[in-house]
Amino acid sequence: MNTFLLVLVLVLFTPLMQTQTQTTLAKTQETHPELQTLIKIKSFLDPDGQTLKSWSVNATTCCDGSFEGVACDDMGQVMNISLQGKGLSGQIPPEIGQLKSLSGLYLHFNKLHGEIPKEVAELTHLTDLYLNVNNLSGQIPPELEKMASLQVLQLCYNQLTGSLPTQLGSLKKLNVLALQYNQLTGAIPASLGNVETLQRLDLSYNNLFGSIPTKLADAPILQVLDVRNNTLSGNVPLVLKKLDEGFQYANNSDLCGSGFADLKACNSSIGPENPKKPEPFGPGSKGVTPKAIPQSADVTGDRSKSKSTTAGLAAILGVVITVMLLTAGIFSFIWYRRRKQRIGTAFESSDSRISTDQFQVKEMVNRRSASPLISLEYSNGWDPMSKSHTGSGLLQEILESYVFNVDDVESATRFFSDSNLLGKSSFSATYRGVLRDGSVVAIKRIAKTSCVSDETDFLKGLRILISLKHDNLLRLRGFCCSKGRGECFLIYDYVAKGNLLRYLDVKGKTGNGNVLDWSTRVSIIKGIAKGIEHLHEAKGKRPALVHQNISAEKVLIDQQYKPLLSGSGLHKLLADDIIFSTLKASAAMGYLAPEYTTTGRFTDKSDIYAFGILVFQIVSGKTRVGSSIRQGVELCKFEDFMDANLDGKFTESEAALVGKIALVCTHECPSSRPTIATVVQELSNVGLAP
Repeated sequence: MNTFLLVLVLVLFTPLMQTQTQTTLAKTQETHPELQTLIKIKSFLDPDGQTLKSWSVNATTCCDGSFEGVACDDMGQVMNISLQGKGLSGQIPPEIGQLKSLSGLYLHFNKLHGEIPKEVAELTHLTDLYLNVNNLSGQIPPELEKMASLQVLQLCYNQLTGSLPTQLGSLKKLNVLALQYNQLTGAIPASLGNVETLQRLDLSYNNLFGSIPTKLADAPILQVLDVRNNTLSGNVPLVLKKLDEGFQYANNSDLCGSGFADLKACNSSIGPENPKKPEPFGPGSKGVTPKAIPQSADVTGDRSKSKSTTAGLAAILGVVITVMLLTAGIFSFIWYRRRKQRIGTAFESSDSRISTDQFQVKEMVNRRSASPLISLEYSNGWDPMSKSHTGSGLLQEILESYVFNVDDVESATRFFSDSNLLGKSSFSATYRGVLRDGSVVAIKRIAKTSCVSDETDFLKGLRILISLKHDNLLRLRGFCCSKGRGECFLIYDYVAKGNLLRYLDVKGKTGNGNVLDWSTRVSIIKGIAKGIEHLHEAKGKRPALVHQNISAEKVLIDQQYKPLLSGSGLHKLLADDIIFSTLKASAAMGYLAPEYTTTGRFTDKSDIYAFGILVFQIVSGKTRVGSSIRQGVELCKFEDFMDANLDGKFTESEAALVGKIALVCTHECPSSRPTIATVVQELSNVGLAP
C-alpha cells in the first residue's frame, strides 16, 4: 500500500515539479536575456558542442565565472567574450549584436567560416574586434561605421573579398586597421585619412589596385602604412616619406615616385596629377567590376558634394565596365596566407610613467608589520584570501606577510591624488606612494573586473609574483585586496630613473643625462638577459615562466642604472581580454614574435624575440627597428646601427657581437633562436662586467 501511494505521488507530482523547474528557468532567462542570447550564440560558434561545454542551457547566470571566456561588468551585463584559439569551427551569428554592453570580442585563432554579420555593428560600445586568423569570407560590412567606440579592427588572415568600405573613415576612434592576407579588391579609400587616431594601417597581401591616396598622410599620428604585395600603381605621394620605414610598399610593380630610392621615376602621363586619369580610377585599374570600385575621394561628411559628382562617376563607371569586359578572365589572383607577417595592433595609454626622477627615493630595508587582511568580494562571493583557500598553515603565513591595509594604500597615495598618478592603462592606474616608514613605492590599482575570477588561479598568480626575487626583476613589496573598493593593489619598489623608453630617440650627446654610454648599455642588456633567465628557469616549486610582454616600457632603470624588468607574472592575475589589451603597445612596436600570428601562443622563444628587439633598440638608441639597422649589423656597418650620440665611443668587437646576438634572437624561425642561458653565456664571453 505504501509503495502504491509512493508511486501515485511520483506520477502526480513529477510533471508538476518539472513544469515548475522549467518555469523557473524560463523566468531566469527572461530576467537575464543575455543568457539566452549566449546559448543561441553557442549553437552557431560551436555547432558540435565539443568546445563550449561550460555554456549550459540549464544555467541561471552567465556571470559567475562558469561560462568559459565570458566576463561581466558590475551590472551583470556581458562585457567581454574571449574565445581565442579554442578551435571553434562554426559561424558568427547575427545574435552577437544583442550583447549591447560588449566592449571586447576576441574570436581570433579559430576556424570560423561564413560572413561577418552586419549585426555586429550594433555593438556600439565595442572597442576591440578580433576576428583574425579564421576562414571568414564575404565582404566587410559597411555598417561598421556605426561602431563609434571601435579602436582595434583585426580582420587579417581570412578570405574576405570585395572592396574596402569608405565608411571605415567614419570610425573616429580607430587606432588599428589590420586587413592583411585577404582577397580584397578595389581602391584604398581616401576617407581613411580622416581618422585622426589611426596609427597602424595594414592592407598588405591583397588584390588592391589604383594609386595610394595622398590624403592618407593627413592621419596625424599614422606610424605604419603597409601596402605590400598588391597591384597598386601611380605616383607615391612624397609626403608619405615622413613615415620612414613605417611605410612598406614593396611588390607593387606599377608604383613610381621621386624621393623613394627603390621606385622608378614617374613619366608625365602617369599619376594623379593627370586629369585624364583621376585617382585611383585610371586605365591601370585591372579586372574592375562596378561592385569592386569604392569611393576614393575625400569623405568629409558633406553628402551634397557626393551627389554633385554622381554624373561624373557614372561616366567613369561606363569606361571601367568596358575595360572589364575586354579584360575579364585575364587577371585572377590566388593569394595564400603567409607566416611571416606580424599581427598589427594598437598603441594604448600605458604605465609609461611608472617611475620618475622628480622624487628622491629613501631606501628602507625593514617593512612595517603585516596589516589586517582585507578581502576582495566579487559578485559571486569571490574571496581569494579566505582561509578556505589559503589554509591556516605556511601559505597563509606567507601571503599575510605581504598584505597591506587599504588605509595604508589610500594614505600613501593621498587618496589616489592626480598629482601622484604615474601612468594609466585600460585596466589599471599606477600611483606614486610614500609608506609610513618613509619608503617610496609604486602602487598599481586594478579593478576587480580585470582580475581572474577563479580564487585558486588568483592565489597561484599571487604566489608566483611573490616568488620572483632577482636583482633584475622589479620586486613586489605587497598587495591589498579591498572588499569595499572592489579593487586590488600591487605595491612595488619605486624606481627613480624611469623606463628604457626615456633613453631612446634622444637628441644630444653623451653626458646630457639621457644618452647612455656604451658600457652602461652593455650592462643594461646583460641585466635584462639575466632577469629573463631567472623567469625561464624553474625555481623550487615555481614552474618556468614566460613573461609575454617584454618591451622597453617594461624595463625600469634604477639609480645605479641597473635594469629591472617589470610586469613579470602579472598575466597570471588578469582575465584573458585584459591580457590582450596589454599587448597592444608591444605589438605595435614590433616586440611580438612572427609565429604569434599563426599560433596565438607565447613561449620562451617569443620572449627571446622581444629581447632581441630590445637589444637593437639599446645599441641604436631608436625605438623603431627597421631593415637598415638589421642590414647594418649583417654587414658590420657600425654607422648604420650604432647610436650616433655615442660619437664612436664604443668597442667595435663588442658592438659587433651584441648586434649578432640581437640578429639571431629575432630570427623568424623560433627553433633557430638561442635559449636565454646561451645568450647570457655569450655576453659573458666578451668580457663584460658581471
